[in-house]
Amino acid sequence: MIVRALVADLMDRSRISAAAPGVQFVRSADELAGADLALVDLQRVDPAAVPPGVRTIGYASHVDRATIGTAAAAGIEAMPRSEFFRRIGDLLQPPDEALDQDRQSSG
Repeated sequence: MIVRALVADLMDRSRISAAAPGVQFVRSADELAGADLALVDLQRVDPAAVPPGVRTIGYASHVDRATIGTAAAAGIEAMPRSEFFRRIGDLLQPPDEALDQDRQSSG
């Protein structure tokens, strides 16, 4: 699976690299094209600039509801930063596999 991330913060990059060892960090939204999964810091990218057809998960400050809402409306799986890093292992799985694991853990 090709995972690309548009993230500037070095601590965030470190945490993402630990969870997704093969992640490719990019400098612009255009470079997300062709990825199976894109991870974006919504404080750094306009949600409208994310290429269509790429499953994109984005995070922003928990107090920045407007950015999270705008990203969600653009089709990005948007969430507060703390939730993103708490759930990163599950988020890196294809959506069907994540659902299967949720069912197994609750059942």
